[in-house]
Amino acid sequence: MSSNDNDGEDEIYDDDDDDDDDDEQLNSDITSAVDAVADDQDGGEDINGGLDSPQATENSIPPPPINQLETNLPNGADTDDDDDDDDDDYDVDDSNTNNKASWGDLEALEEERLAKLEEEEASAAKVLHPKFTAPSNLYTGVYDSPQTNDNTSYPDDDEGKDYFRNDPKKEVELAQKRDALQNAKLNEMFSEEDESNAARQAKIQQLMAEDDAKWQEERRKRLLGKYATVESWEEVEKLQKEDREKEMKEIDMKVNLAKEAGVTLTMLEPTDGAATGGIDGGSSDSKVDFGRTKSSSWFGPEEGLALDLPEVKGGDDAMREDGPRVVNGHITSREQLMGISVGSAGGWSLEVFPGDFVVHRKYGIGRYERTVLNPKGKLTPEEKEAAEERRKEIINDLMKDGKQLEEIQRVVESFGTAADTDPISNPLTTLLEIAYSDAVVHVPIERAYRLSRYRAGDAAVKPKLSRVKGEAWAKAKRKVEANTVQMAEDVLALYATRETLNRPPFDPSAEGMVKVFSKSFPFEPTPDQKKCFEDVENDMVWRSRPMDRLICGDVGFGKTEVALRALFRAVANGRQAALLAPTGVLAAQHFKQVVRRMGEETEHKFNIALLRGGMGKNTKKGRELRASIAAGDVDIIVGTHALLSNGMSFKDLGLLCIDEEQRFGVNQKERLKLICNCVDVLTLSATPIPRTLQMSLSGIRDTSTIRSPPPMRKPTISYVQEYEESLIKSAVEKELARGGQCYYVVPRISQLQDASDLLQRLFPGLRVIQAHGRMSRGAAEENVAAFAEGGYDVLLATTVIENGVDIPRVNTIIIQNAQAFGMSTLYQLRGRVGRSDLQAYAYFFHKNDAITEQSAQRLQAMADLHELGSGFDVANRDLEIRGAGSLLGTEQSGMAAKVGFDLYMRMLKKSIRQLRGLDLPVVPRSNVILPGGEGSIEWDAASDDASASYLIPDSYIQDAKERSKQEGVARLAESTARLVEITNEWKEKYGGIPSELQNNLKALHLNSCLRQLGIDIVGLDESTGDCILRSPGLRPRHWAMICSQLPRGAPPRGLDVIFPARFTFSTEDKEISGGKKIDLDEFINPNYADDDEEWDALDEEEVEAMKEISSASTIKNMQDVEIQNYPRFVVKKLGTSVEEGSRVDALLKVLLPPSKVVFKKQEKDKEKAKLAAELRDKREAIARQKKEQEKLNSRRLGGFGY
Repeated sequence: MSSNDNDGEDEIYDDDDDDDDDDEQLNSDITSAVDAVADDQDGGEDINGGLDSPQATENSIPPPPINQLETNLPNGADTDDDDDDDDDDYDVDDSNTNNKASWGDLEALEEERLAKLEEEEASAAKVLHPKFTAPSNLYTGVYDSPQTNDNTSYPDDDEGKDYFRNDPKKEVELAQKRDALQNAKLNEMFSEEDESNAARQAKIQQLMAEDDAKWQEERRKRLLGKYATVESWEEVEKLQKEDREKEMKEIDMKVNLAKEAGVTLTMLEPTDGAATGGIDGGSSDSKVDFGRTKSSSWFGPEEGLALDLPEVKGGDDAMREDGPRVVNGHITSREQLMGISVGSAGGWSLEVFPGDFVVHRKYGIGRYERTVLNPKGKLTPEEKEAAEERRKEIINDLMKDGKQLEEIQRVVESFGTAADTDPISNPLTTLLEIAYSDAVVHVPIERAYRLSRYRAGDAAVKPKLSRVKGEAWAKAKRKVEANTVQMAEDVLALYATRETLNRPPFDPSAEGMVKVFSKSFPFEPTPDQKKCFEDVENDMVWRSRPMDRLICGDVGFGKTEVALRALFRAVANGRQAALLAPTGVLAAQHFKQVVRRMGEETEHKFNIALLRGGMGKNTKKGRELRASIAAGDVDIIVGTHALLSNGMSFKDLGLLCIDEEQRFGVNQKERLKLICNCVDVLTLSATPIPRTLQMSLSGIRDTSTIRSPPPMRKPTISYVQEYEESLIKSAVEKELARGGQCYYVVPRISQLQDASDLLQRLFPGLRVIQAHGRMSRGAAEENVAAFAEGGYDVLLATTVIENGVDIPRVNTIIIQNAQAFGMSTLYQLRGRVGRSDLQAYAYFFHKNDAITEQSAQRLQAMADLHELGSGFDVANRDLEIRGAGSLLGTEQSGMAAKVGFDLYMRMLKKSIRQLRGLDLPVVPRSNVILPGGEGSIEWDAASDDASASYLIPDSYIQDAKERSKQEGVARLAESTARLVEITNEWKEKYGGIPSELQNNLKALHLNSCLRQLGIDIVGLDESTGDCILRSPGLRPRHWAMICSQLPRGAPPRGLDVIFPARFTFSTEDKEISGGKKIDLDEFINPNYADDDEEWDALDEEEVEAMKEISSASTIKNMQDVEIQNYPRFVVKKLGTSVEEGSRVDALLKVLLPPSKVVFKKQEKDKEKAKLAAELRDKREAIARQKKEQEKLNSRRLGGFGY
């Protein structure tokens, strides 16, 4: 049964489990056959404990374990099902009673024997022969009296009392004779019955074997399909070729249909961890082999599913690599095993493989199965019209060909069904099949943005599939939504708190020195590096709050250069800077690089110091260095954890760079919070910890990502395999043969000696040097340096080389016991190689008996994520495996597990956007490119004209330091109201504002308005003379909300707004003229449904807007911008009707009113969020106090307080 969901977009199919009718029929046939045999031999009566008894019927199970029904009893075995103990060691059947002894006969004999014993006891006084009495376990009716069976003469009673007592040998002989006679009688009695039972059992087994073979063959043909009857490899290859052609045709159709729907679909090759081959086999970039046998299904290949060719037996190995495979007992095509990568130009993407758990926003947690081609369930009016026309053409063609009416009727009935293969009459669409516990949902490819991979922090635990029917998923979402509202209040309160933190911004005039320093970088920066340079500059120079930015980039992708330029900027502005590294090796590497780029031997002549372990405050060298740092004599301090010691103090610390933040623990980070109060912080990490990554994804922490690799860099080929000495020997030989060097890493220092012995045994004379954390001070760095000089073949080390070791000629790394390392460490170690244009190799050897679920997932991630720039993806996978922990001190991982981490973060962003109301993107700086530099506050290194800048005249504020501070405060004022307050303070402190400063203040007011309205570029259109103000993040709903707060509900006269068609509800650009009241209902729709595309559009808009804003400062001419593609303000004829020098006044006149509205609304939202967070904190505090008071009262009353 199939049905459609409410909006007619996702098809739902009931997924009730069907009974295997064939198996039940086969079981019934076998039972009937057995009954027939029993009836033939038993006269139609049931046997106790046999196949037709009630107990046997209850315990019977359907095929395939039919063999469990086989009795296979030897002759004489017991078939009784009761638990009573008996001495019978044979099977008795009471069906034939005519010619054979039965159990009734034996009972009669037993009664007769007992009666005879009573008679003998009564006459014991006359004749007493106790030894001649038949044993109690023998049947007296089997033999006659002793006199008739033995010719021995016995004495009289008086003489015979001791006859057998004196001769026990005769007594034993007599007993043996009687037993032999008894057995002969019994064998004769039941011999015919045993023969009948044996024949019956043989017949049953024969019938069951025949039926089982028939059932196996039918099942084999059903599962293997056309491959079940092949007789040669030629037939197999022919069938595979047909399948490949069919699959490729279907894949092409799916991809093309997705493209027509505006979605990019890429089919991903199936991943098979067991089919990897050896180290030298294959050419793919990753190999993985956990050495485990594949989990066999109920019907494994050994049960007849292999092909009948001798050379191709063996299950999955029976097929070629690109052919179908037997997976879990089913013949599976290559296309069915392929994953998909689907996305759109808007930014959303999804990558899943069959079996992956996904989350649908409407239906919940499901399991992705495959992609299918189905007829469209909902056609557009154009498609309906085209389909009707095409069907008419088909009917007319059939009538012209003289087809019979019945045949035409069959064609008409097939319209819209699977039999209708015409692409116009029956348009197809690509669907994603998602399985749920009670249904199957088909999601159109263009609606795939509704899906996300299920990630909840414990990937080893498989989630429970949701039910499409019922309200369970809706209830779970409502609970999570309530939690996200509280979290959003916390986030907005944090935003507001961060905005209250201020520090003097860095001077733009020093940027000329930064540009000179950047020329010493010997390489051409990648596009992502340039983006990071600009982001850091905006944070340090164009924002008043302290910087807190994460630079996430792959190892060797240039994160250090971003930090070096930031360090230089801080020192160029007269501040101190510090670079913190987790290890001494990395700190020494950074120190050498900083000295080489900006030390005393360079033109910059900065004083740089290295503070490391062993330089404590109680040592002479440590005290002297700390005193120099406190006095400000040291410009840049590079150090390890010693920088976090309690006795450390700085004169004027302006920047702290933290390399590999994930290597620092909780205590160190708490110390960093104290040091970094009102200090700019730049964090570098290739694989940030899950909590840091979550903060960046939620917007709490600013993040820049470097994904573009340096030129000529190749991905490192990774092997994940079980530890073998032969593989180690092959890897080392391969690297040494091309004149390279190797790293050999072990997790513990205690394992270094064993590894060294292994290498010496495999390679006598191999030059090996060690490096670990317990070596004497500086020894590890010296050994690494000696290895870098080429004096050794192998560097045997622990994770001390995880960071800071950059040796281009080392392109092979061997990691022993890889299961003991974390994912970040594994990724960092792999990054030690591949830093040249040579192909690099990484070998992850593990022990199968030590593999856990999470360690297997980590190693699988290293095999999967081998492409350049995948550090951020590795961090995401780590987040998936380990979880995000707590965010802002509020535990939410449980809520994230209910709906998956991705959907949780989306709901959090939605809650933040709803609470903010006016969600205009933040613009850190505006690029005003009016003629003559009018209105610009950018520093022009080629001009010293202060009238075109923000500078305060020296005569007005004579103290240089105070003047620089006031310039920064005024330049970054968050509103025009704040600028008025600043100028009033100047008047009181320094006197009236000089005329030359008036124009500068107007430019400051203008830039403040521009930032409030999200305007990043201002320039003139030379063809029309209009002033164009681009605002990438502005949307119709924003402008409608702003205008509703203005007088008369209309925008300022002379300020028009144009929105491209893609941001409106029409197919044409929308222009809103200034001075005219607008209809709010035309632009505002606050009741967005959860599945409505509007919320997804908001996410895409924000991403797109931030990309454009970040690149605005580099634009020099309006002709370089395709302005028609962006929302924009327009002040008509500003360039022609307004004189030069008065244009800033004209812009302020129309921009001041809406900018004030925006500022008031944002301040109101911040205050509301802070109050909500404070109120909840108070409620939680009251609840804790109440709980503590209850415990105290309980103790006073003599309770236990629990």
